[in-house]
Amino acid sequence: MSDNTPNLRIRPATEADADRILAIYSYYVENTSVTYEYEVPALEVVTQRIQNTRKRYPYLVIEDEGVIMGYCYASSFHPRAAYQWCCELSIYLDKDARRCGMGRLLYQEMESLLKKMGFTNLYACIAFPEEEDAYLTRDSEKFHKKLGFTTVANFARCGYKFQNWYGMIWMEKIIGPHLKEQPPVLTYEELMQNS
Repeated sequence: MSDNTPNLRIRPATEADADRILAIYSYYVENTSVTYEYEVPALEVVTQRIQNTRKRYPYLVIEDEGVIMGYCYASSFHPRAAYQWCCELSIYLDKDARRCGMGRLLYQEMESLLKKMGFTNLYACIAFPEEEDAYLTRDSEKFHKKLGFTTVANFARCGYKFQNWYGMIWMEKIIGPHLKEQPPVLTYEELMQNS
């Protein structure tokens, strides 16, 4: 962390963080179209998601004075072997912690880990409104654009929530070289064992 953020700390998520992660995520499920999930998942489901993700990918939280204010994780872009150098990113901040730089810090740390693991392509699947409304803005697109992502696909009216139709965009960022002889990616567990 930089000197102007002495109370912020990024660390790997654990199963013990599931309760706070669920509290952050439930706001977006119940009040926004940022996620197309309709029902808030059970605590056991969130705990299992953390466990499953950490076997292969990083799952990070950011704390402010010991309180988790956001989280970020990577996941499979596609299960087939040829896509193993690509991954999808997801990020959620506490509703009162947006536009304060925490998202940027989380993504910078995540990108650093994924580079070390050997990933080349990062993707973000983003709910996208034709017109902004009370449930969905274009803030996520703007956030990713600032961090070097570009829009590579646009799907019209593919998600329905709160009696509104929304689209989806895919954004991409290249973070590593594409070689003739590409070494396989490490899993997160392998990276931690080698550190």
